[in-house]
Amino acid sequence: MSVRERDESEEGRGEVRKPFLHTGSWYRMGSRGGSSMLGSSLALRDKSVSVVACVLIVALGPIQFGFNNGYSSPTQSAIIKDLGLTVSEFSLFGSLSNVGAMIGAIASGQIAEYVGRKGALMIAAIPNIIGWLAISFATGSSFLYMGRLLEGFGVGIISYTVPVYIAEISPQNLRGRLASVNQLSVTVGLMLAYLLGLFVEWRILAVLGILPCSFLIPGLFFIPESPRWLAKMGMTEDFEASLQVLRGFDVDISVEVNEIKRSVASTTRRTTIQFAELEQRRYWFPLMVGIGLLMLQQLSGTNGVVYYSSTIFKDAGVKSSNAATFGVGAIQVIATAISTWLMDKAGRRLLLIVSSSGMTLSLLIVAVSFFVKDAVSSDSSVYSIMGIMSVVGVVAMIVSFSLGMGAIPWIIMSEILPVNVKGLAGSIATLSNWFCSWVVTITANLLLEWSSGGTFTIYTVVSAFTIVFVTLFVPETKGRTLEEIQSSFR
Repeated sequence: MSVRERDESEEGRGEVRKPFLHTGSWYRMGSRGGSSMLGSSLALRDKSVSVVACVLIVALGPIQFGFNNGYSSPTQSAIIKDLGLTVSEFSLFGSLSNVGAMIGAIASGQIAEYVGRKGALMIAAIPNIIGWLAISFATGSSFLYMGRLLEGFGVGIISYTVPVYIAEISPQNLRGRLASVNQLSVTVGLMLAYLLGLFVEWRILAVLGILPCSFLIPGLFFIPESPRWLAKMGMTEDFEASLQVLRGFDVDISVEVNEIKRSVASTTRRTTIQFAELEQRRYWFPLMVGIGLLMLQQLSGTNGVVYYSSTIFKDAGVKSSNAATFGVGAIQVIATAISTWLMDKAGRRLLLIVSSSGMTLSLLIVAVSFFVKDAVSSDSSVYSIMGIMSVVGVVAMIVSFSLGMGAIPWIIMSEILPVNVKGLAGSIATLSNWFCSWVVTITANLLLEWSSGGTFTIYTVVSAFTIVFVTLFVPETKGRTLEEIQSSFR
């Protein structure tokens, strides 16, 4: 260790602070082999059960994320009618979620570094609850806008913190599968919004939106903080106790403890670095890969396709666009569940290549369908066939996206960013994702009015570039510890 690193390490130990949410001593007693209320539980002695329980609790955050994204689709006509809004005012309401998420993304990394992963999720849950209440009691556009901004802010923090927390607590052989639960939960939340929106009015739907975070807040008190964050903060005893309960009370964790300690000792606890240091491959390469994947995830036009799929279905002769949208949501859940099962079998890199290749082909089918429809008579059989082909292409694109590009960019980001810059770099990557999401959402309708075929051609080109990007730059992280992955960039 260099003199500078040793001085910074000693300085860091002098700044030790307790986590924002201290979970009590039950798991610390169990990790020492003492008696505790959970020490006799056979379930917790299984090395993966306690990790799964933690993942299921924090997965309430991305369910909130998905519910927020899906809320505006089934409620548009009712909100416009009840509050006397114009279409442009409602469009602003929908887009403010992305604006709030960008603000949350900017703060997410620093919040998660300062108060811990659990503390960041607690902070994210509160504005989400307030935001839903503001929407449910809205009598005009001001409360709608305020509520949407608050929800977006919370979602921006959740979108960074949850994949990072899951990656940091998971054993290497399960990390991909568990980390993909993040995207699976987003699709579940999206589907629930579509489904419930068919049966309840918009104010009640907003009240139901409170439930995920209402259960998340108490759940956070029963799970351990990220052991890697605790180690970085110099809380050695809490770090070892947290890791012990996550792996099982009868598991020898000494090898993993030493590996994490060596990784922390070889870096600094600073959350910022000098710009000159970005020239080092250990920083610029993982940052480039993380930002690149998260930007390409959005620029391939997925949100544009999903948000305006009802128009495509209508053009193809589908009578109930809301029911069709729910069908799309259900398809996303099934495809993402398959991706979750494949994550630690096929590997991240292969799934990304298969996913982006499928998206490219699907988007090309949609683009060609629209070009042919524009060139033939609306009364011809070819026109009807092309309408069906466009629906097939949209569904295939959503399936392909869910198999890899939906979940894996967030997983890769949480795995490859060095521990000492994860807060700053993660904020930048998350902000890039939300900014591109806003750009696609705000331009999709305008582009479709310009040329439907041309719009999907642009998305096709981006997806094709994604294949090249993944092939050239994205490393395989399956079966490797976070410390091994990050040390490979040095």
